[in-house]
Parts: sequence; structure tokens; C-alpha cells
Amino acid sequence: MILTIDPKSAMPPFEQLRTQIRDLVASGELAPGTRLPTVRRLAGDLDLAPNTVARAYRELESDGIIETRGRHGSFVASHGDPVERQAQEAAAAFAERIRKLGVDRERAFALIQAALRSSTDG
Repeated sequence: MILTIDPKSAMPPFEQLRTQIRDLVASGELAPGTRLPTVRRLAGDLDLAPNTVARAYRELESDGIIETRGRHGSFVASHGDPVERQAQEAAAAFAERIRKLGVDRERAFALIQAALRSSTDG
């Protein structure tokens, strides 16, 4: 996820951030269940005040685009029926774990395809 803030823009930084995250969710680049950076981390990465990022997150949450799960962080909101929501969350958890392990995308797809085949063979 690449976010940028244009300090010369007439649009306030929190609004630039809110709009970019909203657009990434709408395009599917940020899938439901995806964990967002913490307020402090994103503020540091973008050289913004934490309150600026917090305001963007609050407005995104108010719009139903993200959800905050207390100490667990902020996530792209899950939509749809409960089975779809759980599948989205499982996929997001798998993707996050694969990234942490340093497994490339092609290998990750092969692993999930093999796992799905083996689960239907039994």
C-alpha cells in the first residue's frame, strides 16, 4: 500500500489520506480484513501528526470502510454474509503470514491451490 501526502495540495492531509485509503478499498487493492498500519507508524511514515492519521481513520470508520478492533488494530471492513466475511478474514490472515515469512506471491498461490486440492480429495 503506497500512500502519499502532497503538502502543497489545497486538500487537508487527513482528507488526502482518507480519500486514498477509500479508493484503495474500492479498487480491491486493499481487501476486506486487511490490517492497516497503526496510527503512529503511518504518521511516522508520512511525516504527519498522529492526530491527522487518527482523524482519517475515524472518518473511514464512520463511513464503514474500516473497523477498529481495540488493541488489535484497524482493518478494512468486511462486508457481505458471514461465510464470505470469514473467508475474507482467513485470506487476509494467510496473506499477512505469507508476507512475514517472505514467501513470494507465485509460491503462495501454489501453496493455497495445493491445500485446496488436498482438502477436497479426502
